[in-house]
Amino acid sequence: MPVMDLFCGCGGMSYGFRSAGFNIVAAFDSWESAIRCYNRNIPGEHASILDLSNVAAAVQAIVPFNPTIIIGGPPCQDFSNAGTRIEGVRANLTYLYSEIITGIMPQYFVMENVPRAMNSEAYRKARQNYINAGYGLTEVILDASKCGVPQKRNRFFCIGALGAPHGFLYGNIFTYYCDGEISVRDYFIEQRYPLDIDAYYRHPTTYDRRAVYSVDYASPTIRGVNRPKPPTYNRHPKDETTEESMENIRHLTKRERAYIQTFPGDFIIEGLDISNGDIEQMIGNAVPVLLAEFVARRLNEYIGGIFMERDNAFVDWLKSSRSYTDRTIGDIYSRIRRAQEFLPEQPLNKYFITDLEETPEFAELSTDIKSQMRRAIRLRIAFENQTVSDAQ
Repeated sequence: MPVMDLFCGCGGMSYGFRSAGFNIVAAFDSWESAIRCYNRNIPGEHASILDLSNVAAAVQAIVPFNPTIIIGGPPCQDFSNAGTRIEGVRANLTYLYSEIITGIMPQYFVMENVPRAMNSEAYRKARQNYINAGYGLTEVILDASKCGVPQKRNRFFCIGALGAPHGFLYGNIFTYYCDGEISVRDYFIEQRYPLDIDAYYRHPTTYDRRAVYSVDYASPTIRGVNRPKPPTYNRHPKDETTEESMENIRHLTKRERAYIQTFPGDFIIEGLDISNGDIEQMIGNAVPVLLAEFVARRLNEYIGGIFMERDNAFVDWLKSSRSYTDRTIGDIYSRIRRAQEFLPEQPLNKYFITDLEETPEFAELSTDIKSQMRRAIRLRIAFENQTVSDAQ
C-alpha cells in the first residue's frame, strides 16, 4: 500500500509506518539537512526537497505516486509551549496540509502535531476541509510513553478515512493503549544500548524549573535544543540527584536522544556534513518511531477489517456524556485491561467487582488504584446497560 510522507524531517513517521508493514514510496520536506539524513537512513533515497507551502506544486509532485495514505507532521513551533504561541506562517502549514490532502484525496491520511494545534484557527479550517471532502476523522491526543516510547511526549493526531464515521479508530487505539510507561533505563537495557548515567541535564525553559532528570522514569519531551549544564547552574529542589552528584551530571548525547526518540541503533547521524545544531533540531522535531508505529498498526488493523466498534461507541459515550479527555479515557482503558488480567475468563458484569476484590493481585494494589479500577469498571458496565436499555 503506497504511503507518502510530507514534512518528513529525518524520518520518524516513515520509520514507524515501515515497521508496521507499509511501503513508503516518497517523502518531501523543505529542509535540506533533514532530507540528507532521511536518505542515508531509509532505503531507496526517495526523499526530495519540496516547498509544501506551494499547494499547487505539491499536488503536482505527489499525483504521479498515487498514494493510498499520506502522513505528515506540519511544523509545530508556532503552536508549541516553547514557541511564540502566535499563529504565523508555520501554523498555516497545518491548513495547507489539508489543502494538499483534499487536492490528492488519498483513502487515508495522518496528521501529527502538538496538542495546542487542536484548538488553533489553522486546524479549525483544516478540519472543515477534511469534513467537506468526505473524511471521517479520529482526533486524539496520545502520550508517547503509553505507546512504548521512554518519553512523556503528548502529541495530537488527526487520522482521516474517506467515508468512515467520525471516531472510526478510537476503539483500536484505546484497546491497545499501554498501561504504565517504560523508563529510559529499562528501554536502554531492553534495546542493549549503552548507558553510563543515573541522571541527566535537560536545559530548562526558565531557571524556575528543574533541569536534572532520573533515567528511572520516562524522559520529558526531547526538544530541538540540547545545551550542556552551565558551570554556574545551581541545583533545583526538584532535581533528581543529590548536591554531591551535581558535578557529574551531563546533558544527553545526540545518540542517546535519538535512542529516546526510538530511532534504531543503526540510525546514522554522524558523517553527514550536517551541523550539530541541525542534528539536534532534527532529533527533537522527529515523531518518535514507536509512536508512529503504534498509530500505523492501529490504522492497518482498521484497513484489514478489524473494527473495535463496541469500543468506538464506549469512547464516544465517555466523551459526549462525561466530557472525558483522551488522557482520562486512556487511563480508564488501562484500569479495565489490568482488572481483566486478574480475571481473564470473567465477563464485565455486576458480579465482576465482587469477584475482583477476592483476587490476591487486587488486594496488593494501593487504595487509589483499587478505587480507579472499580470506577473504570462501573463506567463500562453503565455504558453496556445504557446500550441495552436504548435498544429495547
